[in-house]
Amino acid sequence: MTAPPPSGTADRAETHPGTRRLVVLGSTGSIGVNTLRVVEHLGGANGRWVQDRPPGPDRIQVVGLAAGRGADLLIQQARKFQVPAVAIADESQAPKVRRALPGVRVLDGPDAACSLLEQSAATDLSAAIVGSAGLGPTIAAARLGLRIGLANKETLVAAGALITPLVRQHGATLIPVDSEHSAIFQCLHGQRGPETRHVRRIVLTASGGPFRTVDRETMQNATVEEALRHPTWKMGPKITIDSATMMNKALEIIEAHWLFGLPPEKIDVIIHPQSIVHSFVEFEDHSVLAQLGPPDMRTPIQYALTYPHRSEGCSDAMDWTTLRQLEFEPPDHGRFRSLKLAYDVIRAGGTAGAVFNAANESAVAAFLARRITFGRIAELAAEALSALDIRRVDSLDTVLEADREARRFVHRAVGAQSHTVT
Repeated sequence: MTAPPPSGTADRAETHPGTRRLVVLGSTGSIGVNTLRVVEHLGGANGRWVQDRPPGPDRIQVVGLAAGRGADLLIQQARKFQVPAVAIADESQAPKVRRALPGVRVLDGPDAACSLLEQSAATDLSAAIVGSAGLGPTIAAARLGLRIGLANKETLVAAGALITPLVRQHGATLIPVDSEHSAIFQCLHGQRGPETRHVRRIVLTASGGPFRTVDRETMQNATVEEALRHPTWKMGPKITIDSATMMNKALEIIEAHWLFGLPPEKIDVIIHPQSIVHSFVEFEDHSVLAQLGPPDMRTPIQYALTYPHRSEGCSDAMDWTTLRQLEFEPPDHGRFRSLKLAYDVIRAGGTAGAVFNAANESAVAAFLARRITFGRIAELAAEALSALDIRRVDSLDTVLEADREARRFVHRAVGAQSHTVT
């Protein structure tokens, strides 16, 4: 059960003038943990500020944390950042959190993250909840007119048709945290829609994952352990599997369509194993801008937190003396079927994105549980898109129903496969 807010107005911790008030959703995941590391680097841990840091865009106070079920880490984070309120989706863990955090307001249940946002008087949101669970809170943040650092690509994939109008209507700001979209955002200086009319195309870079050089049959029958062995990035299991199937890049193609208002024919992908160039923008005159940096998520996270300003970075600087070459190659659309599906989803519109995303989430879960082969992940997403009706997105309920239909479809398809994959 979600606890009611204190009588009177929303919870307001003592805040220094000029300080932004941040809520981190998904604080115990990899993006959430790195977000808090960046905040600490900027001076915002333990409720204290470095004395010589003047009020400005890099003064950030964490006023709320939300997690799915990682109670122990959530408790540690709440103590370190002295937050006035936390939310945990797993109601069974709420008593433990309350006992450990006397004086901290603890919200729990599936709607706890949305309640935390509404009651925290936040100015900024770090949307780092994995998967479609981040959909409702991001919509709530848009309606509240917050600055949203979006690390949850599934939100725009499933409901871009709802969220982008809400952002404009309520004066919210949407800043991408994915390294690729952050790179595009930086090259475009935050422009979108009509302002990008001189853009010939954007090119999203991809590491190629662990199966970039293996043959199709080996990849199709890859084990869970092999798929989780990413050559460049350290991420959670779901996004690591998405990288191995290149489904993450498919989702990023769709997200880029909504973020920058570009049609599918202006969005390309190229394999770049070093993950140094994070993406390109090519203009009508064929000049190209790119953003480069070491593969460290703290850089795009910090840019989203301090935008449009820049502060001293907390990630390592580029060592140009060791950089000898940058490799690029076209993706193999035959092996990585998910890429073509992304363009199909954009052209289909409506609930296609919600179906695609939910089918993939369910298929990845089945693969991690060793119930399907690696090759079945993209196949199930394609089958769901083909089998289910695609409807116009007119409400959140429509999106959520499409999400549920896709999960049911994958559940039935996986259930028909009676053996366990070894």
